[in-house]
This record gives sequence, C-alpha cells and structure tokens, in this order.
Amino acid sequence: MSSITVPAQAKILNGKDFLTMKESTPAAIADLLKLAQTIKGKLQAGEEYTPLKGKTLGMIFEKSSTRTRVSFEVGMMQLGGHALFLSGNDLQIGRGESISDTAKVLSEYIDGIMIRTFEHEKIMELAENASIPVINGLTDLAHPCQVLADFLTVIEIKGQLKGLKMSYIGDGNNVANSLMVGCAKMGMDFSIGCPEDYKPDEKVVNYAQKVAESTGSNIVVTTSAQDAIHNADIVYSDVWTSMGQEIENGVRLEAFKDYQINNELVKQAKSDYLFMHCLPAHRGEEVTGEVIDGPNSVVFHQAGNRLHAQKAVLVDLMS
Repeated sequence: MSSITVPAQAKILNGKDFLTMKESTPAAIADLLKLAQTIKGKLQAGEEYTPLKGKTLGMIFEKSSTRTRVSFEVGMMQLGGHALFLSGNDLQIGRGESISDTAKVLSEYIDGIMIRTFEHEKIMELAENASIPVINGLTDLAHPCQVLADFLTVIEIKGQLKGLKMSYIGDGNNVANSLMVGCAKMGMDFSIGCPEDYKPDEKVVNYAQKVAESTGSNIVVTTSAQDAIHNADIVYSDVWTSMGQEIENGVRLEAFKDYQINNELVKQAKSDYLFMHCLPAHRGEEVTGEVIDGPNSVVFHQAGNRLHAQKAVLVDLMS
C-alpha cells in the first residue's frame, strides 16, 4: 500500500467523530491507514510534522490504561498539540454532572475528546452533545483505534488485508466486535472461536455478515477453537477477564480453559501466521509464553502502531 499526503482541508471520516468501525467506509479505513503510514514515515525520517499546533485533546479515563494514555498523549505532542489527562474522579461527571453538560462545557475549552469508558451509550451521548470531535478510546462494545493499529501492522508485514483470514480465539468482547466489522469491510475472512455463553454481540455479528456479502469475506462464529483457527493468517487473542469483570474471574477461567492459544493449537494455522494480542496479556491463561514470545508474535509491533494509527485519526478529525 503506497503512502499518500492528505491536504489540510481533506477529510477522510464522514462524521466529526470516530466511535466504531461501523461508521467508517472501506475507502475511509484504507485512507486512514495510508495516512498513518505517511505520518509514521515522517516520524521515522525525523521530519517535523505539527498540523495540530495549538490544539488540545481532552482525554477522559474511566478505565485505566497504559497504551491508550501514552499513545494519545505522545501522539498529540508529536503533532504539535497538547493532551489533558482527565480521570473520572477529577471531573464533575463523577459527581453527578450530566454527560450532555460535560460535553458542552468541554467543547468551549478544547478541540477534541478521547474517552475510555464502560457503557457505549455514554460515548454516544457525549458525541451527540459535543461540538468537537469525540474519539472512542474503548467502550464495552467497541475498540476501533485498536483495530486500525492491528490492520496497519498486518499491512506492514503481509502487504495486504483483503483475502487474509483472521482468527480470534476467546471472549467475544469489544475487540472481537470491532475486528469482525473491520475485517468484513476490508474483505478479510474472520472466524471467532468462543464458548457459547461468550459469543460476540448478535447485532454486530448480523451487521458484519451483511457487510461481508458485499466484500466477499466470510464471517464465522463457532464454539470450536480448532475450527476457528484452521488455515489462519492471523491468530488473535485477548484476556479472558477484562477490566470490570474481576468478580467473574473464576467462572471465566473455567469457561475458557479449552481456548488457550498454545503450540498445539497454532499447528492448525498457516506456518507463517502472525500472533496478535491487544495487551495486556496474561501468559499461561489465554496464551502461552511460547506463543506470545515466539517468532510469529508481533504484539509489540502492534502496540507501537497504536501511536501512528491514532495520530492519523487525530489529524483527520482535528486539523
């Protein structure tokens, strides 16, 4: 995929926000990835690129994070702007102020909002009432910034997206939802192997399968990890117990015990498969150390690309 230079007035995303993969067209996703490559190339070449000079991003964290906070904060700095860390406890939203009032007040002070929270309805209300761009840093339903970084990584290593097969083994969570929709839009086959009680959101599955009909991809949801991973180009996993689910940990460990990605399971994938994980990882649970630290693993390359993919979103929405 060749890099492009996007003029200052060009806009890739259709709306003012980046909330899920659903709102982005295949062409928009492809152009965001090209823009990310261009921005990454400028950084690696030591070229100054500060289209967000004088701009401020407010970062609301109701869920703690390593990668999301550091990548957005560093990204804004590299683009010439500023980032404000706003924990839920620091804002009046944590003391009863409405989301709509918070959105309107912040719109008077800053140029964009990134929020990492629980309920997806919260970010929808925030975006509806803000006059500035809102970016989804993670909700219980979706994690679109992660998927952009994942796709950027696959392109850099495999050279393409269309026609590849991504297999996700584990909980049908926010990452699985976003990967499924993203793969459907980009013409990638997607299969998820998960326990019956932990399948992805049914509405998301139905939407992804409908999109797949027009792009030629195949979306499969199965309870068999072996069937899901068969002939995969990319093998993907996430923790079995996400933040806020700690009380369910014992039940989840039992439910997912047959869904560990290990040396035996990955024999079903292609020999040159990529292992991906959005991190943090729990070695010995969803994946063994031999796999995540092995030669097929690209998890730190993938984590690094959060910076570049998110910078593309910031530039498109805020410049």
